[in-house]
Amino acid sequence: MPAPAEIAFDVASAIIRGKREYQEDALASDFQVGSDFGFVVLSDGMGGHAAGDVASNIVVTEVFSELKLRGLDAHKPADGITGILSNAAHSANQCIRDHTSANPATTGMGATLIAPVLAKDKLYWVSVGDSPLYLFRDNKLSQLNQDHSLAPQIDCMVRSGMMSESDGRNHPDRNCLTSALLGEDIPQIDCPENPVTLRPGDLVIAASDGLQYLSDAQITGILAKRTGVDSATIAERLLSEIAELDDPHQDNVCFTVIRVLDPKAQTAGRQKRRANGKRPRPESAGPAEPKTPKPERSPVAALSNVLGRLRFLYTGLLR
Repeated sequence: MPAPAEIAFDVASAIIRGKREYQEDALASDFQVGSDFGFVVLSDGMGGHAAGDVASNIVVTEVFSELKLRGLDAHKPADGITGILSNAAHSANQCIRDHTSANPATTGMGATLIAPVLAKDKLYWVSVGDSPLYLFRDNKLSQLNQDHSLAPQIDCMVRSGMMSESDGRNHPDRNCLTSALLGEDIPQIDCPENPVTLRPGDLVIAASDGLQYLSDAQITGILAKRTGVDSATIAERLLSEIAELDDPHQDNVCFTVIRVLDPKAQTAGRQKRRANGKRPRPESAGPAEPKTPKPERSPVAALSNVLGRLRFLYTGLLR
Protein backbone atom coordinates (compact mmCIF):
# COMPACT_ATOMS: atom_id res chain seq x y z
CA MET A 1 0.00 0.00 0.00
CA PRO A 2 1.55 3.34 -1.03
CA ALA A 3 2.44 5.82 1.69
CA PRO A 4 0.10 8.82 2.09
CA ALA A 5 1.12 11.85 0.04
CA GLU A 6 2.97 14.56 1.96
CA ILE A 7 1.99 17.24 -0.56
CA ALA A 8 -1.25 17.71 -2.45
CA PHE A 9 -2.44 20.21 -5.04
CA ASP A 10 -5.59 22.25 -5.63
CA VAL A 11 -5.67 23.32 -9.28
CA ALA A 12 -7.82 25.57 -11.46
CA SER A 13 -7.30 26.92 -14.98
CA ALA A 14 -8.80 29.75 -17.01
CA ILE A 15 -8.63 31.02 -20.58
CA ILE A 16 -10.26 34.06 -22.21
CA ARG A 17 -9.78 35.77 -25.56
CA GLY A 18 -9.53 39.32 -24.18
CA LYS A 19 -9.96 41.98 -26.86
CA ARG A 20 -8.11 40.08 -29.56
CA GLU A 21 -9.64 38.73 -32.75
CA TYR A 22 -7.96 35.33 -32.33
CA GLN A 23 -7.50 33.01 -29.36
CA GLU A 24 -3.84 32.07 -29.62
CA ASP A 25 -3.35 30.75 -26.07
CA ALA A 26 -3.64 27.05 -25.29
CA LEU A 27 -3.16 24.94 -22.18
CA ALA A 28 -3.57 21.46 -20.74
CA SER A 29 -3.04 20.18 -17.21
CA ASP A 30 -2.80 16.75 -15.61
CA PHE A 31 -3.32 16.52 -11.83
CA GLN A 32 -4.96 13.39 -10.44
CA VAL A 33 -7.04 13.71 -7.26
CA GLY A 34 -4.97 12.76 -4.21
CA SER A 35 -1.71 12.58 -6.19
CA ASP A 36 1.49 14.39 -5.25
CA PHE A 37 2.42 14.81 -8.90
CA GLY A 38 1.12 16.83 -11.83
CA PHE A 39 2.06 19.17 -14.65
CA VAL A 40 0.80 22.00 -16.83
CA VAL A 41 1.61 22.78 -20.46
CA LEU A 42 0.83 26.31 -21.64
CA SER A 43 1.62 28.07 -24.90
CA ASP A 44 1.02 31.55 -26.32
CA GLY A 45 0.88 31.47 -30.11
CA MET A 46 2.20 34.12 -32.46
CA GLY A 47 1.16 34.87 -35.99
CA GLY A 48 -2.53 35.81 -35.97
CA HIS A 49 -3.74 34.99 -39.47
CA ALA A 50 -0.48 33.10 -39.97
CA ALA A 51 -1.79 30.41 -37.59
CA GLY A 52 -0.60 31.40 -34.12
CA ASP A 53 -3.51 29.38 -32.74
CA VAL A 54 -2.31 26.33 -34.64
CA ALA A 55 1.23 26.82 -33.31
CA SER A 56 0.14 26.98 -29.66
CA ASN A 57 -2.05 23.90 -30.03
CA ILE A 58 0.76 21.98 -31.70
CA VAL A 59 3.12 22.89 -28.84
CA VAL A 60 0.65 21.95 -26.10
CA THR A 61 -0.34 18.71 -27.82
CA GLU A 62 3.23 17.60 -28.47
CA VAL A 63 4.66 18.50 -25.05
CA PHE A 64 1.69 17.03 -23.18
CA SER A 65 1.96 13.84 -25.22
CA GLU A 66 5.71 13.56 -24.63
CA LEU A 67 5.31 13.96 -20.87
CA LYS A 68 2.61 11.29 -20.75
CA LEU A 69 4.32 8.85 -23.12
CA ARG A 70 7.66 9.12 -21.31
CA GLY A 71 6.04 8.01 -18.07
CA LEU A 72 6.86 11.21 -16.24
CA ASP A 73 6.13 10.77 -12.52
CA ALA A 74 7.20 11.89 -9.05
CA HIS A 75 9.73 9.06 -8.67
CA LYS A 76 11.98 9.98 -11.57
CA PRO A 77 15.37 11.50 -10.66
CA ALA A 78 15.87 15.20 -11.32
CA ASP A 79 18.02 14.67 -14.40
CA GLY A 80 15.34 12.37 -15.81
CA ILE A 81 12.63 15.01 -15.45
CA THR A 82 14.69 17.87 -16.85
CA GLY A 83 15.88 15.71 -19.73
CA ILE A 84 12.31 14.79 -20.66
CA LEU A 85 11.22 18.44 -20.45
CA SER A 86 14.07 19.66 -22.63
CA ASN A 87 13.47 16.92 -25.21
CA ALA A 88 9.75 17.74 -25.26
CA ALA A 89 10.49 21.39 -26.11
CA HIS A 90 12.75 20.37 -28.99
CA SER A 91 10.17 17.87 -30.21
CA ALA A 92 7.47 20.56 -30.25
CA ASN A 93 9.80 22.85 -32.17
CA GLN A 94 10.36 20.10 -34.74
CA CYS A 95 6.58 19.65 -35.09
CA ILE A 96 6.23 23.34 -35.93
CA ARG A 97 9.00 23.00 -38.51
CA ASP A 98 7.27 20.01 -40.07
CA HIS A 99 3.93 21.81 -40.16
CA THR A 100 5.23 24.98 -41.81
CA SER A 101 7.16 22.88 -44.35
CA ALA A 102 3.96 21.08 -45.30
CA ASN A 103 1.84 24.26 -45.11
CA PRO A 104 3.85 27.23 -46.47
CA ALA A 105 0.97 29.62 -45.74
CA THR A 106 1.70 29.21 -42.03
CA THR A 107 5.37 30.20 -42.34
CA GLY A 108 6.19 32.64 -39.55
CA MET A 109 3.95 31.09 -36.93
CA GLY A 110 5.46 30.33 -33.57
CA ALA A 111 4.70 29.97 -29.89
CA THR A 112 6.04 30.31 -26.37
CA LEU A 113 6.14 27.41 -23.91
CA ILE A 114 5.93 27.10 -20.15
CA ALA A 115 5.61 23.60 -18.68
CA PRO A 116 5.97 23.30 -14.89
CA VAL A 117 6.15 19.84 -13.33
CA LEU A 118 5.31 19.43 -9.63
CA ALA A 119 6.78 16.21 -8.24
CA LYS A 120 6.06 15.91 -4.52
CA ASP A 121 7.65 19.06 -3.06
CA LYS A 122 9.84 19.80 -6.09
CA LEU A 123 9.02 22.20 -8.93
CA TYR A 124 10.72 21.71 -12.30
CA TRP A 125 10.01 23.52 -15.53
CA VAL A 126 10.97 24.19 -19.10
CA SER A 127 10.18 27.53 -20.72
CA VAL A 128 10.85 29.31 -23.98
CA GLY A 129 9.61 32.86 -24.52
CA ASP A 130 7.98 35.30 -22.14
CA SER A 131 5.15 33.29 -20.56
CA PRO A 132 5.72 33.77 -16.80
CA LEU A 133 5.92 31.19 -14.02
CA TYR A 134 5.14 32.79 -10.66
CA LEU A 135 5.68 31.68 -7.08
CA PHE A 136 3.70 33.44 -4.35
CA ARG A 137 5.15 32.79 -0.90
CA ASP A 138 4.97 34.79 2.34
CA ASN A 139 2.98 37.51 0.56
CA LYS A 140 5.74 38.00 -2.01
CA LEU A 141 5.41 37.38 -5.75
CA SER A 142 8.46 36.30 -7.76
CA GLN A 143 8.90 35.14 -11.34
CA LEU A 144 10.88 31.91 -11.39
CA ASN A 145 11.61 31.48 -15.07
CA GLN A 146 13.66 33.60 -17.43
CA ASP A 147 11.93 36.24 -19.54
CA HIS A 148 13.08 35.72 -23.13
CA SER A 149 12.08 39.17 -24.36
CA LEU A 150 13.60 42.64 -24.47
CA ALA A 151 11.72 43.62 -21.30
CA PRO A 152 14.59 42.69 -18.90
CA GLN A 153 17.09 44.76 -20.90
CA ILE A 154 14.71 47.72 -21.03
CA ASP A 155 14.10 47.46 -17.27
CA CYS A 156 17.87 47.45 -16.73
CA MET A 157 18.15 50.67 -18.74
CA VAL A 158 15.43 52.21 -16.55
CA ARG A 159 17.25 51.20 -13.35
CA SER A 160 20.52 52.64 -14.64
CA GLY A 161 18.87 55.96 -15.47
CA MET A 162 19.29 55.61 -19.24
CA MET A 163 15.52 55.64 -19.74
CA SER A 164 12.57 56.99 -17.77
CA GLU A 165 10.20 54.58 -16.05
CA SER A 166 7.33 55.73 -18.25
CA ASP A 167 9.34 55.26 -21.45
CA GLY A 168 10.46 51.82 -20.32
CA ARG A 169 6.95 50.70 -19.44
CA ASN A 170 5.58 51.82 -22.81
CA HIS A 171 8.56 50.94 -25.01
CA PRO A 172 7.33 49.54 -28.35
CA ASP A 173 9.95 46.79 -28.35
CA ARG A 174 9.26 45.65 -24.79
CA ASN A 175 7.43 42.49 -25.85
CA CYS A 176 9.80 41.52 -28.66
CA LEU A 177 10.87 37.94 -28.02
CA THR A 178 14.50 36.85 -27.96
CA SER A 179 13.54 33.16 -28.03
CA ALA A 180 10.48 31.19 -29.14
CA LEU A 181 9.49 27.92 -30.81
CA LEU A 182 9.53 28.85 -34.51
CA GLY A 183 10.76 25.63 -36.09
CA GLU A 184 14.30 27.01 -36.18
CA ASP A 185 17.20 26.76 -33.74
CA ILE A 186 15.98 27.75 -30.25
CA PRO A 187 18.20 30.60 -28.99
CA GLN A 188 17.35 30.18 -25.29
CA ILE A 189 15.75 27.42 -23.23
CA ASP A 190 15.17 27.76 -19.50
CA CYS A 191 15.24 24.28 -17.95
CA PRO A 192 17.18 24.41 -14.65
CA GLU A 193 18.62 21.19 -13.24
CA ASN A 194 17.95 22.23 -9.65
CA PRO A 195 14.24 22.34 -8.78
CA VAL A 196 12.56 24.81 -6.45
CA THR A 197 11.47 23.22 -3.16
CA LEU A 198 7.80 23.87 -2.46
CA ARG A 199 6.05 24.03 0.88
CA PRO A 200 2.39 24.09 1.98
CA GLY A 201 0.85 27.51 1.47
CA ASP A 202 2.75 28.24 -1.74
CA LEU A 203 0.89 29.33 -4.85
CA VAL A 204 2.30 28.55 -8.30
CA ILE A 205 0.86 30.32 -11.35
CA ALA A 206 1.78 29.46 -14.95
CA ALA A 207 0.42 32.08 -17.36
CA SER A 208 0.56 33.68 -20.76
CA ASP A 209 1.76 37.27 -20.81
CA GLY A 210 -1.85 38.47 -21.04
CA LEU A 211 -2.00 38.15 -17.25
CA GLN A 212 0.74 40.78 -17.04
CA TYR A 213 -1.73 43.49 -18.00
CA LEU A 214 -2.12 43.34 -14.21
CA SER A 215 0.99 44.68 -12.49
CA ASP A 216 2.96 42.55 -10.05
CA ALA A 217 1.59 44.77 -7.26
CA GLN A 218 -1.99 44.10 -8.38
CA ILE A 219 -1.44 40.34 -8.59
CA THR A 220 0.24 40.37 -5.18
CA GLY A 221 -2.68 42.27 -3.66
CA ILE A 222 -5.21 39.78 -5.07
CA LEU A 223 -3.29 36.77 -3.77
CA ALA A 224 -2.48 38.27 -0.37
CA LYS A 225 -6.17 38.85 0.35
CA ARG A 226 -7.05 35.26 -0.48
CA THR A 227 -4.72 33.16 1.64
CA GLY A 228 -6.27 29.74 2.11
CA VAL A 229 -8.93 30.33 -0.54
CA ASP A 230 -9.41 27.61 -3.16
CA SER A 231 -7.67 28.00 -6.51
CA ALA A 232 -10.91 28.41 -8.50
CA THR A 233 -11.86 31.47 -6.42
CA ILE A 234 -8.39 32.96 -6.96
CA ALA A 235 -8.68 32.38 -10.71
CA GLU A 236 -12.11 34.05 -10.75
CA ARG A 237 -10.73 37.10 -8.96
CA LEU A 238 -7.81 37.44 -11.36
CA LEU A 239 -10.21 37.37 -14.29
CA SER A 240 -12.46 39.93 -12.62
CA GLU A 241 -9.53 42.30 -12.11
CA ILE A 242 -8.57 41.94 -15.77
CA ALA A 243 -12.17 42.67 -16.81
CA GLU A 244 -12.19 45.78 -14.62
CA LEU A 245 -9.15 47.13 -16.48
CA ASP A 246 -11.28 47.26 -19.64
CA ASP A 247 -8.10 47.67 -21.67
CA PRO A 248 -9.00 47.93 -25.38
CA HIS A 249 -5.73 46.16 -26.22
CA GLN A 250 -6.13 43.32 -23.71
CA ASP A 251 -4.28 40.26 -24.96
CA ASN A 252 -5.48 36.66 -24.68
CA VAL A 253 -5.22 35.45 -21.09
CA CYS A 254 -4.49 31.89 -20.08
CA PHE A 255 -3.28 30.61 -16.70
CA THR A 256 -3.31 27.80 -14.16
CA VAL A 257 -3.34 28.41 -10.39
CA ILE A 258 -1.85 25.67 -8.19
CA ARG A 259 -2.19 25.71 -4.40
CA VAL A 260 0.28 23.55 -2.49
CA LEU A 261 -1.51 21.80 0.37
CA ASP A 262 -0.56 19.72 3.41
CA PRO A 263 -2.90 16.68 3.34
CA LYS A 264 -2.35 16.03 7.05
CA ALA A 265 -3.46 19.56 7.92
CA GLN A 266 -6.47 19.20 5.63
CA THR A 267 -7.47 15.94 7.34
CA ALA A 268 -6.96 17.43 10.81
CA GLY A 269 -9.16 20.38 9.86
CA ARG A 270 -11.96 18.09 8.70
CA GLN A 271 -11.76 16.02 11.89
CA LYS A 272 -11.90 19.16 14.03
CA ARG A 273 -14.99 20.40 12.22
CA ARG A 274 -16.66 17.01 12.68
CA ALA A 275 -15.83 17.09 16.40
CA ASN A 276 -17.43 20.53 16.62
CA GLY A 277 -20.56 19.23 14.95
CA LYS A 278 -19.97 21.12 11.71
CA ARG A 279 -20.26 19.52 8.34
CA PRO A 280 -16.82 19.60 6.65
CA ARG A 281 -16.45 21.63 3.51
CA PRO A 282 -15.50 19.44 0.55
CA GLU A 283 -11.82 19.79 -0.27
CA SER A 284 -9.83 18.33 -3.09
CA ALA A 285 -6.16 17.68 -3.74
CA GLY A 286 -6.76 18.25 -7.42
CA PRO A 287 -9.32 19.39 -9.96
CA ALA A 288 -12.88 18.14 -9.98
CA GLU A 289 -14.14 15.87 -12.72
CA PRO A 290 -13.89 17.65 -16.08
CA LYS A 291 -16.92 19.76 -16.93
CA THR A 292 -17.88 21.59 -20.07
CA PRO A 293 -17.03 25.25 -19.31
CA LYS A 294 -19.81 27.83 -19.49
CA PRO A 295 -18.07 31.11 -20.39
CA GLU A 296 -21.24 33.13 -20.07
CA ARG A 297 -21.41 32.31 -16.37
CA SER A 298 -17.86 31.41 -15.37
CA PRO A 299 -14.88 30.95 -17.70
CA VAL A 300 -12.95 29.13 -14.98
CA ALA A 301 -12.88 25.35 -14.92
CA ALA A 302 -10.47 22.77 -13.58
CA LEU A 303 -9.07 21.17 -16.73
CA SER A 304 -7.96 17.55 -16.95
CA ASN A 305 -7.07 16.77 -20.58
CA VAL A 306 -6.77 13.18 -21.75
CA LEU A 307 -4.06 12.15 -24.16
CA GLY A 308 -6.46 10.69 -26.70
CA ARG A 309 -8.33 13.96 -27.11
CA LEU A 310 -5.09 15.88 -27.57
CA ARG A 311 -3.90 13.43 -30.20
CA PHE A 312 -7.21 13.89 -32.02
CA LEU A 313 -6.80 17.68 -31.90
CA TYR A 314 -3.25 17.50 -33.22
CA THR A 315 -4.27 15.22 -36.06
CA GLY A 316 -7.10 17.57 -36.97
CA LEU A 317 -4.77 20.56 -37.10
CA LEU A 318 -2.48 18.88 -39.56
CA ARG A 319 -5.25 17.99 -42.02
